[in-house]
Amino acid sequence: MPSVSVIIVSYKVRYYIEQCVDSVLRSLPDAQIIVIDNASADGSVEYLRSRFPQIEVIANPENSGFGSANNIALQHAEGRYVLFLNPDTVVAEETLPGCVNFMDENPGVGALGVRMQYGNGRFALESRRSVPTPRVSFYHMSGLGRLFPHSRRFGR
Repeated sequence: MPSVSVIIVSYKVRYYIEQCVDSVLRSLPDAQIIVIDNASADGSVEYLRSRFPQIEVIANPENSGFGSANNIALQHAEGRYVLFLNPDTVVAEETLPGCVNFMDENPGVGALGVRMQYGNGRFALESRRSVPTPRVSFYHMSGLGRLFPHSRRFGR
């Protein structure tokens, strides 16, 4: 059984997906990688199958949407942990082994997020999200989170 099943939803991102899959394989070579393609017409499915015969590529006959595609792929996951990954992501080599070690050492943890960076090295603010409660959503939607990013209350 693989330690991690990586699920990637693909839709017309042939040029991004290769970098994403390559980075996952460098970070965790034994990961189960499942790419579900939402009816792209750019040759993504054929390209992925020929370039990466070791990964599972599911050709969704219709664009069922991001959430639905993730649920379809989740039925194929065999890993102890599941990672939902956007296709425009490049994973650093030490990231996935570090996450697996952390989860193994902390059995009470149910979910894990990582610090994300843009290609230029700048911190990606979207990697510091809180649990999406109605209150937190209000702070975000009203702009209070942007006005007071360091506030313990509004900056969550």
